Amino acid sequence: MESRVDLALINVRLPDGRRADVSIRDGRVVHTGASGPADRTIDCTGKIVLPAAVDVHVHMRGGSQSEKEDWETGSRSALAGGVTVVVDQPNTVPPLTAPEVYRRRVADAQAHSLCSFAINSAVTPQTAVEEMWSSGAMAFGETFFAPSSYGEALSASDLSLMLGRIRTLGGLATIHAESVRPGEDFGLAAHDRLRSPEGERDAVLAVQACNTAGCRLHFCHMSSARSLAAARGTVEVTPHHLFLSREKTRDEDTTFKVNPPVRSERERKALFACWDRIDLIASDHAPHTPADKAQEFSSAPSGVPGVETMVPLLLAEVLEKRLALPDVIKKTSTAPAALLGIPAAGFLPGDRADFTICPCEAVPIAADNLHSRCGWTPYEGMPAVFPAIVIRDGAVVYESGEFTRIPPVWYAGKGYTPALMSPKR
Repeated sequence: MESRVDLALINVRLPDGRRADVSIRDGRVVHTGASGPADRTIDCTGKIVLPAAVDVHVHMRGGSQSEKEDWETGSRSALAGGVTVVVDQPNTVPPLTAPEVYRRRVADAQAHSLCSFAINSAVTPQTAVEEMWSSGAMAFGETFFAPSSYGEALSASDLSLMLGRIRTLGGLATIHAESVRPGEDFGLAAHDRLRSPEGERDAVLAVQACNTAGCRLHFCHMSSARSLAAARGTVEVTPHHLFLSREKTRDEDTTFKVNPPVRSERERKALFACWDRIDLIASDHAPHTPADKAQEFSSAPSGVPGVETMVPLLLAEVLEKRLALPDVIKKTSTAPAALLGIPAAGFLPGDRADFTICPCEAVPIAADNLHSRCGWTPYEGMPAVFPAIVIRDGAVVYESGEFTRIPPVWYAGKGYTPALMSPKR
């Protein structure tokens, strides 16, 4: 190791219980052990230090939906929650179905995001997935096997065809799997019945039956233990399905309305009991304005904000010894990076130097302290451990409530052909 580094984190308690210093230069860890001289030193005594999270499922809105969220406010919310990389979903307005729309989305993120990012391609029968792959799409989807807010469902035949094309590219298809029964959607219990756990499991099985080409599948926001058992591929679970249930609020509470639905307390506990089967945790951050949510239940859009509270909620469980810190690191940082094929954050030499430093203390979540433009949270009052300092690419980007912007890294997918992203003359 050279004599001087950019940043040294000293007295770090590593996930295996050892104590060491972490030396960082040029955005990478260069040594874990005793540190030498550094341009800045941060003493981590008595703190929780973990690799920053990669949230593979966010909806950053923007454009005509900027009253809900945009790249600046959404990325601030991410950093303040210990998330330094997000994957934006393509059911934007307009949806990301064409290369020119995709290029504009990337440019918007590059100009305004405070966190690093990747962006997925939409999947419709009309989408030229080959061109989207060349334009830098990280993955394909979330691909809707049931309708949801701003997302139209694919038929089984269309899905089978598109999975074959994605498989030929070597891409990953991310799947929103639900079955929707006809009926009146007038409250949380009815919403749960219409988009039932059994229907979700059946949709998982149907998607897998469509996948005759053997495309790599990732199932988004699984909400029941039976769906986890049925899935053959990687699976993500959200904090709102782990921590919220219908019994914890009024039946007509639209702030709990989300697809797939918040389930019963019994289903929630059964899902939490499957912790070891869950590959990764993602927020499905989907902000809507209070006015959106103030509509009658059947008219109110589905979706909740969550990128800022995802890691803090899990860390509160670590403090209570209901979860182990290495498991939280694996499911929020290591496994998501591996799924995307991007460099992992961690404590080993060569690892990406993205870290979250937190006090060993939980506080009640309050919407007034959060950074999403939507201004509300379904987790109001729940205990959470929020970061004091967040480091991205070796630089302190969030400290004591203040943000420092450095240019974000765009993680393009493996099919990216740079010449295609150049402005047309």
